[in-house]
Amino acid sequence: MKIPAITGFDPQAFEKYFKNTAWLMLGRILSMIVGFIIARYLGPSSFGDLSFAMAFTGLFAAVATLGLDSFIIREIIHTPEKRDLILGTSFWMRLMVSLLLIPLSVVLYVFFRELSPVQGISLTALISLCAFASAFKSFNVIDSYFQSQVKSKYIVHIQNICLFISAAIKVSLILLKLPVVYFALALVIDGFMLAAGFIIIYQKKSSQHIYNWKFSWEMAAALLKKSWPLIFTAVMISIYMQIDLVMLKSLGAEVVGIYSAAARISEAWYFIPVAIITSVMPAIIQARKSDVDRYTKRLQNLYDLLVAISLPVALIVSLSANFIINLLYGDQFEGAGLMLSIHIWSGVFVFLGSASSQYLLAEGYTIISFKRTALGAVVNILLNLWLIPLYGGVGSAIATLIAYFTATFSILLFPHTRRQGLMMLKSLFLISLIQKIYKR
Repeated sequence: MKIPAITGFDPQAFEKYFKNTAWLMLGRILSMIVGFIIARYLGPSSFGDLSFAMAFTGLFAAVATLGLDSFIIREIIHTPEKRDLILGTSFWMRLMVSLLLIPLSVVLYVFFRELSPVQGISLTALISLCAFASAFKSFNVIDSYFQSQVKSKYIVHIQNICLFISAAIKVSLILLKLPVVYFALALVIDGFMLAAGFIIIYQKKSSQHIYNWKFSWEMAAALLKKSWPLIFTAVMISIYMQIDLVMLKSLGAEVVGIYSAAARISEAWYFIPVAIITSVMPAIIQARKSDVDRYTKRLQNLYDLLVAISLPVALIVSLSANFIINLLYGDQFEGAGLMLSIHIWSGVFVFLGSASSQYLLAEGYTIISFKRTALGAVVNILLNLWLIPLYGGVGSAIATLIAYFTATFSILLFPHTRRQGLMMLKSLFLISLIQKIYKR
């Protein structure tokens, strides 16, 4: 029996898209490999300190995005004559918030450190450097501009050039046997290089100059009025994706390092659904305008495809988790195998959640998107509070898995989105795929 194609999308469109993103994938793979090498070199304790610093400052960095990325793209497309005003206002808003959050993150850490047995001036330095590095992300508005012009390939080229330079710098730090603080400093260099690259490519390929950018309080108010639900959504996403590392710190840096090593592997392939969804969503949205049945069918096909990819990977990695940990990290990270075997199943719900998030955005259900993300964050925090004292990193992996499942399928709670939840359940249990096979 011939198994039918489950995507329902144009293979030529996929081929063209993945040719354009091949360099992006190569850059991601290089970054992952370097990350594994760094973890193995630093060992669980130092790697745990670095991971904690990145997770802690990441909670604040989520606020600094102001939820503007998607709105910048949409506003430039709709009002191209206001490009400099949109970019300038967005940039200065993000930069000002980032600069305010740098000292705030450091002060909050120092305050809570005094209330806990965890001490360390070096960790304060790591947090300071990681917070400073996040300020350079204000220049990501340039990325949004090129997306609005369907010219993301220029950004990908810059990102990969910076990734290769960054990899060389970090490998040099390892060869020189330098301590962990230098790797935090390398993050600052990474941010500076990428920002400089964005500026250069903007001026060369757009024939414009950032000096033309203008700030407007009126535009700022208009953007924030539209993006405020996404600000809270971004914060909630950051919380339920990184709060586990922050909360595990109470058990010591080594536990954080071991858990982070497992999570790095588990999350290494999360760029795949983004690549797939980005390639097919234009066709799905187009179908929504002309044929609702086709729109629904294409969404179901997308869910089927994502499950067909994520389930086998989760099963294979779960069964070979100990081997993978020993291969990549050696025997320093004992216990990470069990954490990985649990955490990897979160990817199934991340894949489905990524697709349904685009559906919510397309339908204008930004409040529902915020509510489900907030629910996931609350569940993750509560479960971590309960399970970390009992099971350590394994408990945190369980909490993460349950939180991701809860966030993804909480759309079943809302009448407007319940049908999408049922469609995802059909995909998860392979019901729609089996139906397609037997129809043939």
